[in-house]
Amino acid sequence: MDVKIENSWKEALKNEFEKPYFASLCDFVRQEYKTSTIYPPASLIFNAFNLCPMDKIKVVIIGQDPYHEPGQAHGLCFSVNDGVKFPPSLQNIYKEIASEYNQPMPQSGNLTRWAEQGVLLLNATLTVRAHLAASHQGKGWETFTDNVIKEVNDRCQNVVFLLWGSYAQKKEAYIDKSKHCVLKAAHPSPLSAYRGFFGCNHFILANNYLRKCGKEEIVW
Repeated sequence: MDVKIENSWKEALKNEFEKPYFASLCDFVRQEYKTSTIYPPASLIFNAFNLCPMDKIKVVIIGQDPYHEPGQAHGLCFSVNDGVKFPPSLQNIYKEIASEYNQPMPQSGNLTRWAEQGVLLLNATLTVRAHLAASHQGKGWETFTDNVIKEVNDRCQNVVFLLWGSYAQKKEAYIDKSKHCVLKAAHPSPLSAYRGFFGCNHFILANNYLRKCGKEEIVW
């Protein structure tokens, strides 16, 4: 199947794109876009991959679903388009960064600037129906993104995986901690941020690890 995705990912995932589950997933997703309002826009489903080629990955952040309200989702987990009000989890992420680095919170919730520095902002499920959280879970995306994690684990060195909340932490099973750095904390959602996300220091710890490995740090 010819999937429009950045070339290094196309090569890494070419076997995945030929599997029966992926064909079924594509049929389902195509039908959903025809009959319902689906986020993100179809052209941005693989935005995280297109902005962050495999050989540039330094950090992987795993989210759950795309945002499901108008104008928010654009293919990067936790990120929203310029001019869109910060969702609560993103607001808490920014609060933690501001606290760690003693700096003001950004004006924009668009995390493209992170992706372009080598942060893969990966949702476990890459599409969602408008106003219906989790509506595209269990259709095959999780199998696909599990295999994305396996490919990053196998092909890359010294990547920092930021696993926030129990859902993201399931992906730890696919990560070799002898060659990568895994940092775990509570989810930044208002329901759980005070149970271990605030004060986790993940952004400083990630940069300390990257520096130790001779990589350029992320400007958060």
